[in-house]
Amino acid sequence: MTQASDALLDRGRRARIAASQVREAGPGARTQGLIAMAQVLREATSAILTANARDIRRGQAAGLTDGLLDRLRLDEARIQAMAQAVAEVAARSDPVGRELARWQRPNGLDIARVATPIGVLAIIYESRPNVTADAAALCLRAGNACILRCGSDCLDSSLAIHAALVMGLNAAGLPADAVQLIDTPDRAAVGDLLTGLEGTIDLLIPRGGKSLVARVQAEARVPVLGHLEGLCHTYLDGAADPTMALSVIRNAKLRRVSICGATETLLVDRRVAASLLPSIAQALMAEGCELRGDPDAVALVPGIRAANEEDWTTEYLAPILAVGLVEGVPGAIAHIARYGSGHTEAIVTEDPAAAEAFLNGVDSAIVMWNASTQFADGGEFGFGGEIGISTARLHARGPVGADQLTSYKYVVRGTGQVRP
Repeated sequence: MTQASDALLDRGRRARIAASQVREAGPGARTQGLIAMAQVLREATSAILTANARDIRRGQAAGLTDGLLDRLRLDEARIQAMAQAVAEVAARSDPVGRELARWQRPNGLDIARVATPIGVLAIIYESRPNVTADAAALCLRAGNACILRCGSDCLDSSLAIHAALVMGLNAAGLPADAVQLIDTPDRAAVGDLLTGLEGTIDLLIPRGGKSLVARVQAEARVPVLGHLEGLCHTYLDGAADPTMALSVIRNAKLRRVSICGATETLLVDRRVAASLLPSIAQALMAEGCELRGDPDAVALVPGIRAANEEDWTTEYLAPILAVGLVEGVPGAIAHIARYGSGHTEAIVTEDPAAAEAFLNGVDSAIVMWNASTQFADGGEFGFGGEIGISTARLHARGPVGADQLTSYKYVVRGTGQVRP
């Protein structure tokens, strides 16, 4: 192994020891650790902002888009929100040891399925420094240790956040190795993590662009919990309330264009497109949103650019919205099945039957009725935070909070039974 790999292997071994210590510390100690982490984050606001300013300057010099810079940028309000998210994780019940199911067999055996920590998680992410705090808090709440590898664009910010988190762990008497951050931008570190560090990593979680997730899924030698791009859709049904439709799509697209829950494609029921789409389109364009439509949408609204095939599969992370007309709910479902990433889709309608058909027919991690896709967020789900939105179909799907970072074991209690 190279010297860099030797250093990472040592991290993995230390994380394995820390995972046992965190699990055995119990829920009270983990709660105190989280409370302390939140407090130190608040106190470290100035240091974190100074570090973030360095990241922003480098990002601007590198030509990062406005959307990526927004993901990277921290201010006092965002740091306070980050600390509050950690505090909310602390306030949630500890998932470790909770009884998921229990039953008795005819022979008298008592069988329980009980939540347990997964162990050591390696989390690879890009651009968002707040993920450093979210991931650390959720892993600790679930009794795990973690090794974090942030993108080089947010390294200074993440290092400052990590320093505060370690101070919180120390204050609570928990091992600092429970939350480790790789402190080098060397891309070789990702390849080393994908090997599993000789069995010290139990689960890999990539959070970033399509190329990062694809690489991790293709090369990893340990299980992967994937977070694919947020190619989210909002469908305006023939029975949509026009005022609600405008409010929902404006928020879903423009509240923050840089998050994975932002709507990237607007689908409109062909039956009402002529009466519904023009006013909505004009309102969005007036706020600086560029629209790219299919031929029918272009014919209805002046100023819409013609979309090409790539527009239906692009996560813009910018004030750009693809617009297409479809044949009712079946058409919306078919479009989403063809082009969607399995993240989040919404229907706006006053027709409960249409809503249920959409909710049942769309196979994505999150489906919504009369709500903005920007609610696709672990904090908004009441999880306190999230490591990402899983688009996988196994183990966890949707927002990944502390509960989703546990596995389970079976506890079998007997009275001397033997098998015939």
